[in-house]
Amino acid sequence: MTEKNKKSEIPLLPLRDTIIFPYTVIPFFVGREKSISALEDAMNNNKEIFLSTQKKAKTNDPSPEEIYNIGTVSTILQLLRLPDGTVKVLVEGKYRAKIIKYIQSEPHFKVEADILVTTEFEVVEEKALLRTVKETFDEYVKLNRRIPPEMLLSISSIEDPSRLADTILAHLVNLKLTDKQKMLETYNPLKRLEKIYEFMLSEIQILKVEKKIRARVKKQMEKTQKDYYLNEQMQAIQRELGDRDDLKNEIQEIEEKLKKKKLSKEAHDKVKKEISKLKMMSPMSAEATVIRNYIDYVLGLPWDEMTEDNKDIILAEKILEEDHYGLHKVKERIVEYLAVTALVDHLKGPILCLSGPPGVGKTSLAKSVARATNRKFARLALGGIKDEAEIRGHRRTYIGAMPGKIMLALKKAGTSNPVILLDEVDKLGSDHRGDPSSALLEVLDPEQNHTFTDHYLDLEYDLSKTLFIATANFLQNIPPALKDRMEVIELSSYTEEEKLKIASLFLVKKQKEANGIDKYNVKFSDKATTELIRFYTREAGVRNLEREIASISRKVARSIIKNKNQKKTKKELQKKIVITPATVRKYLGPQRYDYGKSKEHDEIGVVTGLAWTQLGGELLKIEVTVLPGKGNLKVTGKLGEVMQESAQAALSYVRSRATYMGLAEDFYQNIDIHVHLPEGAIPKDGPSAGISMATAITSALIKVPVIKSLAMTGEITLRGRILTIGGLKEKILAAHRGGTNKVIIPKQNEKDLHEVPPKILKNISLVYAEHMDEVLVNALLLPNKDEFYEQLKKARLMYQPNNNGMSSIDSIQ
Repeated sequence: MTEKNKKSEIPLLPLRDTIIFPYTVIPFFVGREKSISALEDAMNNNKEIFLSTQKKAKTNDPSPEEIYNIGTVSTILQLLRLPDGTVKVLVEGKYRAKIIKYIQSEPHFKVEADILVTTEFEVVEEKALLRTVKETFDEYVKLNRRIPPEMLLSISSIEDPSRLADTILAHLVNLKLTDKQKMLETYNPLKRLEKIYEFMLSEIQILKVEKKIRARVKKQMEKTQKDYYLNEQMQAIQRELGDRDDLKNEIQEIEEKLKKKKLSKEAHDKVKKEISKLKMMSPMSAEATVIRNYIDYVLGLPWDEMTEDNKDIILAEKILEEDHYGLHKVKERIVEYLAVTALVDHLKGPILCLSGPPGVGKTSLAKSVARATNRKFARLALGGIKDEAEIRGHRRTYIGAMPGKIMLALKKAGTSNPVILLDEVDKLGSDHRGDPSSALLEVLDPEQNHTFTDHYLDLEYDLSKTLFIATANFLQNIPPALKDRMEVIELSSYTEEEKLKIASLFLVKKQKEANGIDKYNVKFSDKATTELIRFYTREAGVRNLEREIASISRKVARSIIKNKNQKKTKKELQKKIVITPATVRKYLGPQRYDYGKSKEHDEIGVVTGLAWTQLGGELLKIEVTVLPGKGNLKVTGKLGEVMQESAQAALSYVRSRATYMGLAEDFYQNIDIHVHLPEGAIPKDGPSAGISMATAITSALIKVPVIKSLAMTGEITLRGRILTIGGLKEKILAAHRGGTNKVIIPKQNEKDLHEVPPKILKNISLVYAEHMDEVLVNALLLPNKDEFYEQLKKARLMYQPNNNGMSSIDSIQ
């Protein structure tokens, strides 16, 4: 091969996304003024123009640095001006050239180019390469339908390696622009042919795979077409036999429903689109069944159906009182909601969460709310749900996809403003399938739920008109983000008086009817019901109480039937049957539980404390014994860490006032103090037993009895301050039930007494204590209380600064 170079000044036209190779004829359009100017210059001279590709096609006015240096010198064969100002030009590539320098850039580019002309001589390797490339191109053309077969004739007659390479390059459609530029910059034709050969081999492999895929798809399509043709034939035969076209009638019914149904615009358009798809499908296909189910579901939802809210709050209050005794907070909140609804046209439904122990009537209260508001009721049991799709639904891409429970509840209710009960929201689980509690965030957020989207529906649905009521036993089990979206109303345990009222007003009547003894003269006395409450049930609610009433009712029914079989007279059968405490013990056996009672005698080292449990308040005996020893404190009774620390704090308080109580400063070095809370099998913990322990330790050490009919609750600090406690209502009720007539409580808890029934407060004397000294004076049977109190007050001066700025406790070495 020989090379011959010559320099030439020539106008330059930058190309976008196009590369012109020598020996090729290509038309293209020119619209830029600079490019048109270059064409005019070329036409006025020898019709030669330098064509080089710009590096970025989007650049409208490229600089010299943005244009490749290697291009093709081409001859303009034809130039045609179009009415819109653009120019159509037909060029033929001649030879490669390299830009040496730019002579001018306005009104168009003009460059000095180094033109390379190559001449080849024949060698054996060259002939072998030519033949191989031609054969490979032949196979490539047969597989690639974009290249006309006529190209094979023109290619087969080319013996010039450079011309062959450039001609083939112009027809390799899948070759990237950058790769084509590299080919253009490769001067050696043999190297170009080798690269072309490699590319064509790679493309042939891809084209063979594509051909295989096309053949497989075609075969599947032929089968589908065959099935469609046979289905059409079968339908035609059925029509001839007189069978009606079920699918056609079904589609007509759906379209009629769509006209009558008031949907949102999005839902209407979606259903219309699905009906169009259904018309084009075979009724026997699985996809048609899926679409039919989807359309039925969307049309079955209550998009605009609503019940009219009851705006008569007097009637609502009456209904709530009929169904439930007590629960004033919830009733008041519902009546407030109805009152606001009566004044405001559209109010976003509140999200209420009824929190409380089992059996206090949370679920039944939600039903009463639905009845009081004149709304439909639907219940979702959320306990144990771990799959997020249970709330949001499955996407229709899954086999067996279903809507979520929220949408199912709405469809079941038949209105868009029902009361939906989310039962046991604190018992939601989570695993690899998602977190249902997070899915509920959108449902229970009044700012978001007006555009709730179920995955199955894939449509926005307005839940803002729905009144959601959630129930939970333990608020701490609810994620904070979910709890933040709900208005929590806590339901405390029922008092003994409330249980008695609920039993007489509701439970007894209900179980007498359920067991068929309502027609007979059967009466449950209040003493019998109290016996059941105190000695046969231990619960916060009334669920077990109802079970025991049901058990007694069944035994009464048995005795009535037995008397019938013995052919007793009608008068004897109508004889009044009174259920008394003795009857209860006869039917249910010995008493199962005992309730805490106050002490029968004034005792040294024994104090009655008050505790809160999930089942209500309890009286808690705290016993202290002083033994010979080495100054150890032993605390027993299966206590938690908080109560262990309370005992330590109580002892430290007593030691800090030892001398003022008449004890030696080192009294503790020769004794052991044992603090015990009976019923050791029951775990006990909480920050409210500090003052009880301190009183019991003081009583045991100074040998002064504690008043028998007194109970106390409160936490103590090392300095003797008394801290506020929780569960005051339940604790005072337990004290009243146990026969206690005096209760010591923290002064800061005086504000919580409004929760305690006034009737109970009349029968109990309350002492408000701010400091432990006040507790000891009121709890111990001291011979001289005033003197003892004055001595304890002196102990407080230890912690007050003297004239030197130091407290007396600081001077102790």
